[in-house]
Amino acid sequence: MGMSVSTGGGGRRRGGRRGRKLGLMSEINVTPFVDVMLVLLIIFMVAAPLLTVGVPIDLPETQANAMNSETQPITVSVNQAGQIHLQETEIPIEEVVPRLQAIAKTGYDERIYVRGDKAADYGTVMRVMARISAAGYRNIGLVTLQEQGS
Repeated sequence: MGMSVSTGGGGRRRGGRRGRKLGLMSEINVTPFVDVMLVLLIIFMVAAPLLTVGVPIDLPETQANAMNSETQPITVSVNQAGQIHLQETEIPIEEVVPRLQAIAKTGYDERIYVRGDKAADYGTVMRVMARISAAGYRNIGLVTLQEQGS
């Protein structure tokens, strides 16, 4: 009967992958990049609400409009007990100015917000503002809540 004989040289294909050298692939694999970006997006979405100032203060309400700010301002808070917080760190009144000078990025033009609890001593809030002003800072603002319409 008949036998078939292959002339391909023992089963090797001519011009196939085994016969050529593989060059380097110059394409970027974006799948891991997209995965990392999505994970970072989720992390920042969860962490963003936690980045607000965490000192609990009952702010007074006014009819002033909300201010739009592009940068995160420096916040000095005075709570009901008269304790002073720079951002979230409690500090004595003597350290307000040195700490502000240490963290102010734009120097004396830095925007500083003073948050005073509505039950806080008015004199304590004014002493804090006076120290900040005497140190040379001129961009000081009081933070209030917007009054709810009745």
